[in-house]
Amino acid sequence: MTRHERKPGLIAGGGIGGLAAAVALARAGLPVVLLERSPQFSEVGAGVQMGPNVTRILQAWGLGDALARVAAFPKQLQTRDAQTGRVLGTLSLGERAQALYGAPYATIHRADLHGLLLRAAQGEGADLRLGQTVRGWRETADGLEVCNDSPQPLGVSALIGADGVWSATRQKLLGDEPPSFTGHLAYRSMVAQADLPGHLRTDQVTVWMGPRLHVVHYPVRRGEWLNVIAVVHGEKPANPQNWDHTANAHILMQAMGAVGADLRQRLEAISDWRLWPLHDRAPVRAASEMAQGRVALVGDAAHPMRPYLAQGAGMAIEDAQVLAQCWGQGAGSVVQRLQAYADQRWARNAQVQARAIRNGQIFHAQGLVAMGRNLSMRLMGQRLMDLPWLYGQGPAL
Repeated sequence: MTRHERKPGLIAGGGIGGLAAAVALARAGLPVVLLERSPQFSEVGAGVQMGPNVTRILQAWGLGDALARVAAFPKQLQTRDAQTGRVLGTLSLGERAQALYGAPYATIHRADLHGLLLRAAQGEGADLRLGQTVRGWRETADGLEVCNDSPQPLGVSALIGADGVWSATRQKLLGDEPPSFTGHLAYRSMVAQADLPGHLRTDQVTVWMGPRLHVVHYPVRRGEWLNVIAVVHGEKPANPQNWDHTANAHILMQAMGAVGADLRQRLEAISDWRLWPLHDRAPVRAASEMAQGRVALVGDAAHPMRPYLAQGAGMAIEDAQVLAQCWGQGAGSVVQRLQAYADQRWARNAQVQARAIRNGQIFHAQGLVAMGRNLSMRLMGQRLMDLPWLYGQGPAL
């Protein structure tokens, strides 16, 4: 083992992507230091859907039992027309997903997934430091010196930027434009199923599609809570990087316009909402957008994507698995290993980003396009909704 390989790897960011990278790299034998700028580990947001391509990795990391204790495992995915309430198509999950893809389809609260990964990173011996931010770095003869909030720079073998859609690591590495506002606003909420009328409780994933809008809801926390996301078109808020805690059902219903009584009942049963303006980037165009030299990007720092394929967290976890594989194989220099990671990941991430954009266009379609969508769903629902290229593929374990 060469001298630079004995230096730790540094991860910037303690969200889902950063903690996943910490778990995977520590399992691969790399000492890990993770810097999180917040004074405590926490995760805002609501729910996360995880297809078999993701749960398969968590199981391989030994986290299957921990996942089973906090997640829900819906039996089906259903699509409905937001205006008429009509069921358009269904996709069986549950035993079918397990049989076809070797792992379950899970839905989980973001905080539960974050906590699961945090405990795993701690268990793998990762050095997790709060209240510290990566300020910059310079190359040395055998690694990087990374400036942070400590008096002395950290000497590391590599820097992994996992600092989210507004990544400072990315800006220093690539110097590109900030992420773009999509024109879409996501209203998010969580409600205890016990607080809902019986006919509004559910154990499945439901997607309501309408003109310039869609709503998704599914169970989390062992099915005891319901996660709801409503996406509408709207203007960019004054401060797009912050949650707007003043959002409420009245504002949301005005933005939704005319929707069917069935959907309206569900939305009006929830009083507290958070508003999040959705930002993304164009699909990744080359491996150089994910790694250069001794610096690599994972998750939203590398490929922020729209939530219409439910794979934002999933692609971050896939990134972590491939990054660890390329590191753990032990062939080549640090630069070569990070380059191998980027070579393997950029095209798949670009494909998922592009498909998420396309899904949003389909979900929010109007007029004849919406009529064609509904007819196709009724005729070929399960065939259209299943995604073997996504769920059945992914990193080797």
